[in-house]
Amino acid sequence: MNLANKLTILRILLVPVFMLFLLNHIPYGVEIAASIFIIAAITDTLDGYIARKKNQVTNFGKFMDPLADKLLVSAALISLVQLGKLSAWVVVIIIAREFTISILRAVAAAEGVVIAASWWGKVKTITQIVAIIAVLVNNFPFSLVGFPFDTIMIWVAVIFTVISGLDYIKINKHILKH
Repeated sequence: MNLANKLTILRILLVPVFMLFLLNHIPYGVEIAASIFIIAAITDTLDGYIARKKNQVTNFGKFMDPLADKLLVSAALISLVQLGKLSAWVVVIIIAREFTISILRAVAAAEGVVIAASWWGKVKTITQIVAIIAVLVNNFPFSLVGFPFDTIMIWVAVIFTVISGLDYIKINKHILKH
């Protein structure tokens, strides 16, 4: 197993650890959870970079990397709803998009077609991660000056989530006609 795939597995293993610290009354639990989330998000950037740079792109990585991303983001979003820090409608839109595109990719894979990540999809992931971090840290440091960066980023993430989902469907609609 190469380093990129190990980083992907690490990201998956960090999800329950992140949730443990976030959802339990542990001293500095939220801060530790935010740090774990940031580390996990960094592994998302690193694993792809390493796989491409070292020419170690694998089928395992192609399948597990997006799954790891979806697990991390979904776990964070659902946990934030449980904590009352995020509206459920935001999470439903984001997770619905993830299911829809995952099903589209599965249908495409059954036909021997690989749907690569798009530019919109990458922007969507980045905005979701930034939004989640902003909510996790209670909008710090922007809260010091009363700037609602966390709220703005949630809206930006939802907008890019919808745009990227529609873009994937538009570009790959021929797959759905079979």
